[in-house]
Amino acid sequence: MARGGPVSDEPNSPPEDMLVEEGEVAGDYLETLLDILDYDGDIELDVVRDRASVSIEGGGELNSLVGSEGQVLEALQELTRLAVQQELGVRSKLLLDIAGWRAERRAALGELGREAAKAVLDSSESQTLDPMSPFERKIVHDAVAEVDGVTSSSTGEEPNRRVVIFPE
Repeated sequence: MARGGPVSDEPNSPPEDMLVEEGEVAGDYLETLLDILDYDGDIELDVVRDRASVSIEGGGELNSLVGSEGQVLEALQELTRLAVQQELGVRSKLLLDIAGWRAERRAALGELGREAAKAVLDSSESQTLDPMSPFERKIVHDAVAEVDGVTSSSTGEEPNRRVVIFPE
């Protein structure tokens, strides 16, 4: 297991040693899960933007731990956060990626956000995107913020919350 990475200097951010400990607990939990499933995978631990980050890379069988549109991955992330909470007594904001799915999704959503923002600039009409998870909406909002002349907000209730992009 590898460790390291940048930590923010934001006030109220968890101390790096606590985030490293969260990652280690999560790594142990996920290693046990992989052993039970008899799946091969390399677990890497990191601390990124005030969060423990755990990624699992390995064989093709890991795709079953991602599921359709990342639903199994989201469930495993929540279970892993609960395991960390049970062990350490703190609510974790740990981020889990399996087989690079979340990283690929982040890139695709960033491109979607930028393209939609440019379309709004061209048409001067707002555009509403399909429902997304909080993780996905944040990526789209960040991508839209990179384009001058547009802004975005979220509307609706979970699980049907959507990003709306407006001309400024």
